[in-house]
This record gives sequence, C-alpha cells and structure tokens, in this order.
Amino acid sequence: MKPFKWMFILILLLCASLALITTFSTVAQSSVTAEAVGQANLRAMPNVEATMLGQIVAGTRYPVIGRSEFFPWYLLGDPTTNQPLGWVFADLVTVQGDINSVALSTLDLSDVTPVSTPAVSTPAASQTAVPSTAPISTPTPTSNVTGTVLGEINIRYGPGVDFPRIGVARAGEVLNITAWHTQLPWVQIDYPLSPNGQAWVALDLLEIQGDLYALPSITQTNFNLPTLTPTPPAIQQGVLPGLTPVPLSPEFSALASQLWDMMLAADFDPATSHFGALFLMDLETGEAISFGDEYAFSGMSVNKIAILAEYYRQLDTPPDVQQAHTVAEAMVCSENISTNELLTEVGAGNPYTGAERVTEFLQQFGAERTFIYTPYDNDPFITPQAPHPPLTTGADQVSADPDPYNQMTVGEIGALLNGIYQCGYGDGGALLEAFPDDFTPTECRQMLEVMSHNRIGSLIEMGVPEDVPVSHKHGWINDTHGDAAVVFSPGGAYIFVVVLHNPVWLEFAQTEPLIEEMSRTIYNYFNPDAPMEEVRLYDPDADADVATCNANLVGSQIIEDLTSSEFEG
Repeated sequence: MKPFKWMFILILLLCASLALITTFSTVAQSSVTAEAVGQANLRAMPNVEATMLGQIVAGTRYPVIGRSEFFPWYLLGDPTTNQPLGWVFADLVTVQGDINSVALSTLDLSDVTPVSTPAVSTPAASQTAVPSTAPISTPTPTSNVTGTVLGEINIRYGPGVDFPRIGVARAGEVLNITAWHTQLPWVQIDYPLSPNGQAWVALDLLEIQGDLYALPSITQTNFNLPTLTPTPPAIQQGVLPGLTPVPLSPEFSALASQLWDMMLAADFDPATSHFGALFLMDLETGEAISFGDEYAFSGMSVNKIAILAEYYRQLDTPPDVQQAHTVAEAMVCSENISTNELLTEVGAGNPYTGAERVTEFLQQFGAERTFIYTPYDNDPFITPQAPHPPLTTGADQVSADPDPYNQMTVGEIGALLNGIYQCGYGDGGALLEAFPDDFTPTECRQMLEVMSHNRIGSLIEMGVPEDVPVSHKHGWINDTHGDAAVVFSPGGAYIFVVVLHNPVWLEFAQTEPLIEEMSRTIYNYFNPDAPMEEVRLYDPDADADVATCNANLVGSQIIEDLTSSEFEG
C-alpha cells in the first residue's frame, strides 16, 4: 500500500477518534434533562417504527445527550452513567434546560441490548398509573379505531410539536381516530373544541384499538388551518369576604398578566396537571387579583396561619413565656409537635377538637373552602382518632389531589392575611367585623411579627431585600409547594400567596426560581425607584434544623414581643 494511503487512513481514524471524544465530552457536560409526561417509549432510532428498547415514566429526569437534526426526537442517557438508553419523541417529555445546546446525533441503537435500570422498564413489566384526577371518557366512536391515552398528553392543531396545543387529554381517555399520517408519527382525531373539529396526537402516546392503517391516510405536510382565537388569561379580580372589589388600574392588570405569563413560561399551566394558583393584593389601594382560586390545594403548613389566628382569638391575655415559645416554634421553626400543642389548647385538651374549632373559625370568617380536621403528622404525643369527615366545598377538590383533611385556596388564605393586617395596622377589616370582641390590634401585630421571623432562605423572602419584613408561612409536601406572605415594602405593603402543584412529586428546582422571580417582580412594581436587580442568593444560615431553631428562641426578642401587652410592631 502506498504511503499516502496509510496517511489517509490515519487521518480518517484520527477524525473518528476526535468525533468520539467530542461526543462523549458533550454527553459528560450536558445539563439538559427530560422527564416523561406520564409514560414514554424509548426506541432504537428517532422513528416510531424503530425497535422499542423500553419505557420511562414520570418521576425521573434523564440527561438529553443528543437530538435529531431533522425530527423531534431526543436521545436520552442513563442518569448515572450517561450511557445511551434510547430515543424518545419530543412531545412525550418535558425538557429542563436549553435543548438547542445539545449536540446533534444519528446514533442507531438497533444492535444494542437495552440498558437495565430501575427507572426504565420493558413493555411487559411497565404499568401506567392513572391519576385519580383523570377524567375518563368513552365517546361514541365515529370510526372503528380508537386510542386510549397512556399519560397526560398534548392535543395539537396539526401533526407536530410546532403546532399550537389546543387541548390536553389525561390517562385513560379514549379518542376517536379518523386518519393517520404517512410521513409523521401522528394520528388525526375527532376534537369538537377545534375550529375544524379535528386535532392531532402523537402515535406513541396512544394504545391503539382497531386497524389503524385501514383508516384514510394523510400525506400533506402543509396545512391551511383556520386561525385560532387566543385563550384569554385566567386572571380574576380578587374577591374577599365582606369587601367590595376595587377596580383594577391598568398598571396592576399589567402586573397580573406578567405574573400569569411567568407561570405559563415555567410550564405551570392550568390546562395540565402541572399547575399553580396565585393571589396578590395591594394593601394600600385594595386592588386584588387571583388565578387558580377555584382549586383546593393541600393546606400544608400554610394553614398554620389559621391555627395561629384561632389560638389568638381564644387568648384573653398576652401569651406567657411558655405559650410564646410554643407559638414561635410552630410559626418560626414550623414545628409540627408545637403546632399540635396549639391545637390541643384550642380544643380544650383534644387536638382533633382543636382542628374542628379552627375550621369553625374559618367558616365564621367567611372562608368556606379552607379547613383542617386533623393534627399534623409524626407526633408521638397524640393518640390517633377518627377525624371529622372531610368537608365538601365549592372548590375543585380533585385536580390538585388535596389532603382530604387539610385544604386551602389562595384567595381565602389571602383574605385571612388581609384580615390580620387590617386588624393590626388598618381600619378594622373583616377579621374584626366577624369577631369584634376577640382580637386586639396588638394581638394582630404580634401574629404578623412572629411570622416575620420565619426565615427559610427560599421562596417569597428571596425576592425582596433582606431588610424588608416578610410575615409569611411556607409549606411543602411531595406534590405541592406554597408560601403566603404580607410584605412590608418601602413602596407599600402587599399580600402575595402562591401554590404550585405537580402529581406525585414536585421539584424545588422548578418552584423556587419561579416563586422567587415572581416575588422580585412584584416587589419592583411597588418599588420602581429602588428595584431589586436579581433575587437574593440562598442563605445557608436560614436553613437551621428544628432543634437549633427552637434553641435560638430562648431569650430572644420575639419571645419578649409576644408576651408584651403593649407591642406596637
């Protein structure tokens, strides 16, 4: 063989080696991840006809280590090793990070044995959980072919992820299929809500019943579709018990629209099961807006605000030192055992009775969709007993899968905070109207004062300067995160309540940046002459454990403030 041929072969080998090094370097550095929307198939190539290697389900994020240049498919890697697992159709996953930063790939895994990991299951062993919130429908077939939805999916105006979403279907719904596309892995369905009565779903999202390919086929790739009418934001004027709604200024309405857009941009969309709710009130003008107030969420620790209020309603004198410690431990350290001690006092020795009395207090105040009927969990000092039957309210008590014994809506928590604020610093307000002889301005200021010492280094407080008082109570469980605050900003005080939900598990990486940025946006609206340039960085000193938090209360100023009969705030 001639020397130049050897040189040519060496150059080719060197280029191939560099390509492999580049590929593996890109994989190792990838920060883009994808999570199944319910359930998704992994295939050997970016093609619906390719061999299926397994399935992934919601709850695990996989690194995106490649993407197809021509088709909406992503190559996923093992979360631990980054080794390729298979290709997934784009509409079957939610992506975190900049997908355009991922390297293009044409990797063919047809000859690769599927990687066995706990997060990937073979089709025979996989199970699709049907959420209890899923509306199951069985329409009258207009064809002999139907598709059962395998997980929460998008229904689109045309056969591709670039077409607008015009609806959402949940696991278990049955869709009538009317045609299939010859070039794209999509099927056409009957959809009366569409302007033309039809819509499209990705084929891999459905379990097909009947002979799909006996239906008419569609080959066109250009569609002359009727123009969609934009869906208006689901923003509502906030209506509080006992108050006449205040007309919204254009500026406040614009702020509401900005917050709505931020929620949607973070994929908290009320058309899906990954959604949220918000309440905002200007305490000077009385303007208030909300969206998602129709949903009941788990009350979490946010409902401790109601427990605190009922506790103070029953007090005839300022708390003594021991009572002040219990109040501070419950509200500052979010101590469940101390919270249950408050319920026990409220219930004359029985925390379950105490919870019922908190609910009676809320109903008398005018909050008919917020309640609590059980003490908080993990308390060895409480003997379990059958609680009061769950309350059926006018809220949507299905979509967010709320705790049946501890529920809240953002508007009613906002109303309660407004009642406490007006009692302490305003002109009386709804709390004093409902309980004219049970609260004093000093007591209401003490409630806000103790909540201002709740420092968690996250959520609403990180969107305002460190020296601005934020009287708030946060709460989170596996599928729901929330925070509710009165913010005493230099440009005016306001109430901000926000709750976010995702079935089964909600990532803090999704909720913290959104809530903190919304908090900063609201703060800057009230303080345009001295805006915050960015949210505050996480403060590790704020994340003290409960024991340390409780110890720090001994001899602190907050105990002195709570026991004072002349506290001015």
